[in-house]
Amino acid sequence: MLLQRFLVRLVTMLVTLFGVAIVVFVVIRVAPGDPIAMMLPPGASNDDIARLRALYGLDKSIVQQFFIWLGGVLHGDFGTSISLRQDVLGLVFNRLPATLELATVALLMAIAIGGTTAILGARSRGTAVEAGIDIASGATLSIPDFLWGLMLILLFGVLVPVFDISGRVSPQLDLPFVTQFYLVESFLRLRFDLTWDLLKHMLMPAVALALPLAAIIAQLLKQSLKEVLDLDYVVLARVKGFSETQVILREALKNAALPTLTLVGVQFTFLIGGTVIVERLFSYEGLGNMAIDAVINRDLPLIQGIVLVFALLFVLINLAVDMMYALLNPRLRHG
Repeated sequence: MLLQRFLVRLVTMLVTLFGVAIVVFVVIRVAPGDPIAMMLPPGASNDDIARLRALYGLDKSIVQQFFIWLGGVLHGDFGTSISLRQDVLGLVFNRLPATLELATVALLMAIAIGGTTAILGARSRGTAVEAGIDIASGATLSIPDFLWGLMLILLFGVLVPVFDISGRVSPQLDLPFVTQFYLVESFLRLRFDLTWDLLKHMLMPAVALALPLAAIIAQLLKQSLKEVLDLDYVVLARVKGFSETQVILREALKNAALPTLTLVGVQFTFLIGGTVIVERLFSYEGLGNMAIDAVINRDLPLIQGIVLVFALLFVLINLAVDMMYALLNPRLRHG
């Protein structure tokens, strides 16, 4: 049953990626603007323009360009960036770890904040505390992540300058990194000075991304907990003398968390997509920030590579969540 489910999802994933490749390839080519004209000075001759268009394969039809590009992708060649004159795949993988670290820290924050709030709300159900939590969750959810980012910059970057508001790490520090996973590597190398500096740069954008997701987690998990707390086995736990907090943590949480798990997986993909604006806002050196530069410069190969990598992340995360849910749900596991 699980194997069949995995194979079906795998085929769906491949079809989705192919569809995304077609859509992004066509859309960015029919959009206004000529990337070649942006590269050349105003006095460039028609021959110069023609040679450059031929160099990047833009002199062929869209269908020919697509299959040439797709053939390269299947062999690991995503082309060459028009604006940066570097290999697209290398550029993407150079920035991707920064985005993944930011998104992961934001996800952990969202789970911690949302989970704690949900447990507190379920523990205080029917009281003014629960009503206050519901109001706070609704207000938090109504504010988009980039607006949270602006407010955090004004508060902790201008009025009370506690955290760094731009960049990924202070340039004056010694950076002995081998990989682009700076946060993980600094921790493993026991360079906690670097870890703290990275976290100071990462904290505000991570909080801006985490708060809306935390509100969603809090609302769904609290509702699931309230439903589970009325079941017979939970009532039996109360009869045995467990406190309400013990009942929630030991008996109710593991069953109430299943719907929230699916939501977190789906929302994590949106959280990664949300890093585009937040990274730009904080000048964070991630894939989202580079995506905006690619769009501004009409860098077609780079846009295609970034979008395809984002799409691959989305489908892989959804596949992992679906398989995890199937493993944790006995009805799906035993078919």
